[in-house]
Amino acid sequence: MAPQSLASLLLLALAATALAEPLRFVDCGSKDGSIQEVNVSPCPTQPCQLHKGTSYSINVTFSSKIESQSSQAKVYGEMLHVDVPFPIPEPDGCKSGIQCPIQKGRSYSYLNKLPVKSEYPSIKLVVKWELVDDQDQMLFCWKIPVQITS
Repeated sequence: MAPQSLASLLLLALAATALAEPLRFVDCGSKDGSIQEVNVSPCPTQPCQLHKGTSYSINVTFSSKIESQSSQAKVYGEMLHVDVPFPIPEPDGCKSGIQCPIQKGRSYSYLNKLPVKSEYPSIKLVVKWELVDDQDQMLFCWKIPVQITS
């Protein structure tokens, strides 16, 4: 194969992996909403490789089955079936791309950041992300496997 053809092929492969692909996720109890899509960027392959000292963009498209005045995000690192709270910069869903009050039947795009601190251990775990309504019921809950690396 000619060097130029090989370079073109490599560029094409890189471009394909750079496109944001919806993640395969597990719905862990979305009662008051329905998830259409979950994106973590950058995360070209699963499990997502989360590098210490880096922040990742989270985008969840979901529709609400209820009306709610507010929403709160709760994020956990699940290890050996134990949920360890994972702090995020903005837990208020109404300040994360969702226009409140939330209306029944509407679709929303929830946007947030997942910072991975340098002091976190290098470990495989499951990230569990919940968004609860004003009755503390889940608008959405999803899980994905991750690997925290240096």
